[in-house]
Amino acid sequence: MKEERGSAAKRGRGGDEVPELFKKAVHALQGIVMRSYGKGISQMGKTEYQHKVRLKKGQVIEVPIRRIGINGEGIGYHQQQVVFIDGAIPGEIVSARVTQVKPSFVRAKLIKWKKKSAYRVEPRCPVYHQCGGCQLQHIDRRMQRRLKRELLEEAFVKYTRLSTIPIEPTITMDDPWFYRNKAQLPVSMIAGKVVMGMYSASSRRLVDVSDCLVQHPLINKTLQTARDISEKLGISIYDEKKHEGVLRHLVARISFATGEIQLVLVTRTKTFPQEQAFVAEMCKQAPQVKSIILNHNPNRTSLVLGEKNRLLWGKEKLEERIGDLVFLLSPRAFFQLNPLQTEKLYDEVAKVAHLTGTETVVDAYCGVGTIGLWLAAKAKRVIGVEVIPDAVADAKENAKRNGIENAEFYTGQAEALLPVWAGEGLRPDVVVVDPPRTGLHDALIDTLLNLKVPRIVYVSCNPATLAKDCDRLLRGGYSLKKVVPLDMFPQTAHVESVTLMTREDQ
Repeated sequence: MKEERGSAAKRGRGGDEVPELFKKAVHALQGIVMRSYGKGISQMGKTEYQHKVRLKKGQVIEVPIRRIGINGEGIGYHQQQVVFIDGAIPGEIVSARVTQVKPSFVRAKLIKWKKKSAYRVEPRCPVYHQCGGCQLQHIDRRMQRRLKRELLEEAFVKYTRLSTIPIEPTITMDDPWFYRNKAQLPVSMIAGKVVMGMYSASSRRLVDVSDCLVQHPLINKTLQTARDISEKLGISIYDEKKHEGVLRHLVARISFATGEIQLVLVTRTKTFPQEQAFVAEMCKQAPQVKSIILNHNPNRTSLVLGEKNRLLWGKEKLEERIGDLVFLLSPRAFFQLNPLQTEKLYDEVAKVAHLTGTETVVDAYCGVGTIGLWLAAKAKRVIGVEVIPDAVADAKENAKRNGIENAEFYTGQAEALLPVWAGEGLRPDVVVVDPPRTGLHDALIDTLLNLKVPRIVYVSCNPATLAKDCDRLLRGGYSLKKVVPLDMFPQTAHVESVTLMTREDQ
């Protein structure tokens, strides 16, 4: 009987197939009904419906955790309201006290577990719950891998109309500790002592992270030494509220290839008191430091680095190596923070770019030229574009140092330069984009659509902006071929990815 009913459902009157036009009409009607229903619920939510289920601050609720948020918090639902709970893991059922009530969501603090996840582990870091730098140390590596893939999948489900999303398993690290090659830590005077660390999540409370477990050990040691010397010499420490004092941040970057360190002192003033004494002590106590630079940042700003550098001692640039390529890095130059995973990342870029030696490749956010130079051996021509002049200078120097003659680099915005070059006859076969967390500029997406670039390789650190940008490209004629998640930052909620989009109407 089930088979008969199923077959009859596919037939029209007299057993004929339902006309295609009728199917489309039914589908359209269903869409109208669902949209109307959604609007009705939305309107109710603004009035009586929402009023009936509204939670109150201080209320204790029981919440099953369904998924993870972009900041690592557990997400569940209670009486049709979204609830964010730090430290909760998907699959758990928790009791939590409501701490914040907003029109569209609620925040709550975990009190106890009704059901604990089998993937819950004890965090290794003693200040994990205060620091805010890591968000997933309480979750087993296997679950972290799965959750990061799910963050990407959920973003595509939310922001695109795709029914099938070609997301591969997350590429993980063999050893997920001590992987970061750079730290930039604020300093503050607290109770007569110089404190260096990270701000606690959602606050300006500084937490000492002298022995951070995701930073390279020599980075930790160097920054501790710089802090101690600053305190010993009585260096004036910056006061954020008064906008007074000298030393604002201590920044250190290590080369995994050489073990050498570049130390940057970020100051409010152009001069640094007891400059020679500081340099002499650093050289004596930290022989791994080969470069000491003063970065002048006089503004009231949350940005760490200012625009001007002055070499106090040693080398102007740090030398790093990825694969067979050597890169020279100035203090303000962007470089991936996890060199060990960077090689895997660039290998994935090369794999999806599928170069044969005949292609012209545009690297639209080239930085110091890392991705473009990585692809140069398999491309006919590489053109890099970057808005930071110092980075472009580094990229040119890196190309020369590596003997790469088919790569060229320009200062400017890709959305401005590409149309000009197109007018001169340039037709890129592949465009690689590696934008900041805010995603692609609208004008660049329009340019890519107008040029009908055959292949776009999108390197992303933000699933939401990636999915939104891909949706625009999908609606403009592109197809989503592959999304590859990479765990560049173990113990955190961040996920990097490489996405390939193609079009056939060339």
